Amino acid sequence: MTEHLPVSGGTIAYEVSGSGPLVVLAHGLGDSRAAYRAVTGPLVAAGYRVAAVDLRGCGESSADWADWSRTAIAGDLLATIRRLGGPAVLVGHSIAGGAATIAAAQEPSLITALVELGPFTRKQEVGLGALRVTRVRRGMLRLLGAGLLGSERLWRSYLDVAYPGTKPTDWAERLDRIDAMLREPGRMKAMQGMIRSAPTDAGEQLAEVRCPVLVVMGSLDPDWVDPHAEGLGIVEALPPGLGRLEMIEGAGHYPHDQYPERTLSLMLPFLRESAAPA
Repeated sequence: MTEHLPVSGGTIAYEVSGSGPLVVLAHGLGDSRAAYRAVTGPLVAAGYRVAAVDLRGCGESSADWADWSRTAIAGDLLATIRRLGGPAVLVGHSIAGGAATIAAAQEPSLITALVELGPFTRKQEVGLGALRVTRVRRGMLRLLGAGLLGSERLWRSYLDVAYPGTKPTDWAERLDRIDAMLREPGRMKAMQGMIRSAPTDAGEQLAEVRCPVLVVMGSLDPDWVDPHAEGLGIVEALPPGLGRLEMIEGAGHYPHDQYPERTLSLMLPFLRESAAPA
């Protein structure tokens, strides 16, 4: 059942299931909490209370906001954790990975650990050499095109690149659901605003994080020439000993949806070590 949390500027939608230590799931741009549909059930079965959140502008959250930054998204996530009586392990994908970093740095008492999936958490420097890598060139042109033109077709084409090879069994249904959401008033504007937002605010907070961090990258993520190097850069910017990088071979930008079993095999041991008691 969808619940709604009023925050400054709008309302945030979320859904809670299970009981136990709290795990909050935050998706990437142009998506909804349905991105975690393959991992929510196993997390509940493993003994966690799981809250899947729709980011501002996405899913069932309100559409019209003045700020699309990671800092603003972090505030929404912290408000949700307070409502649910945290602390929580915060799982963030892509833009929400950067937001999770900020949330953990701002209110360490509310965040026991972070899981960052293909996170945009650092300032990005893209040289012309990146265009020589086919998957990066294909992904970048489609992503930027979707952002500049507000094109559902280009976003759908980007997703095809971002899920190289293996697709979820409900792939057609998933794409149709994303298309339908982006056709709702304000939803494409939300995605464009997030695409334009820079991750510098998150990168500046990495050194302030005080909890354990698991970074999971897909080896074929089209958003980086070298996903391993990007993940390692995040780990090295954290205080020593807090971060760990794990790679999922063959995965793109959505490892939790493309290979949920592999992603869970990394997350569950980490959660057992890091999640606060209920």
